[in-house]
Amino acid sequence: MGEHLTKEQHAQLAAELAELEGPRRKEIVEAIAVARGHGDLSENFEYHAAKNEQGLLERKITILRARLEDAEIVEGGDPHVVAVGSRVIVEDETGSRMEVEISGLGGNGTTSPSSPLGAALLGKRVGETVDVKAPKSTWQATVVEIAAAG
Repeated sequence: MGEHLTKEQHAQLAAELAELEGPRRKEIVEAIAVARGHGDLSENFEYHAAKNEQGLLERKITILRARLEDAEIVEGGDPHVVAVGSRVIVEDETGSRMEVEISGLGGNGTTSPSSPLGAALLGKRVGETVDVKAPKSTWQATVVEIAAAG
């Protein structure tokens, strides 16, 4: 089973894939054609760099396509329970708060559902306290607020 994604997260990945398979792929093919026109391929740095970039792009496309095919779309369930796509404000033992979005996409302000924090928060409600088993220590987080992503 693949990762859990909201409809919006799935659409975001699909848009990224379309960009890579369309305009991005076309740019690299053009760069290879231009570099090929510069003569001897064995010493043509532009050609080798473009071919290398093409290999990386195709690998990224393969990975993205696999993520999309294996993804399980999750509907917004109970808005009072933390799920994939929820934005959650938690408070630690010292009273400091942070807001995270439970997301398999990564990025600023997100935590993966399989990370120590994400896994601890899934299924919890406002007011519940969880133990977050981080690599170096365990800390407690209390769910202060839950909002649907968006």
